[in-house]
Amino acid sequence: MSCTTGTLNHVANRNVTLSLPEEVFKRAKIYAAEHDTSVSALVAELLTSRVSVDYARAWADEERAMREGIGLSVGAQTPSREDAHRR
Repeated sequence: MSCTTGTLNHVANRNVTLSLPEEVFKRAKIYAAEHDTSVSALVAELLTSRVSVDYARAWADEERAMREGIGLSVGAQTPSREDAHRR
């Protein structure tokens, strides 16, 4: 959920607990300080980049695959409708 007020964009955040190797955490704190940010912001940025998907493009790719029949064959020969539904 986000709310835009003027030029500020407020996003509801969820607290999580992470377990990191001590050395990774130390390096992350140093990196964050050098880049004027926080470890939390670094983790949020990394996760956002990993889970973001261009759904419009993915959907278009799926539709194209269905139109072109990509990966839809059944062995060397596709059975007829009658053969497939024969009991």
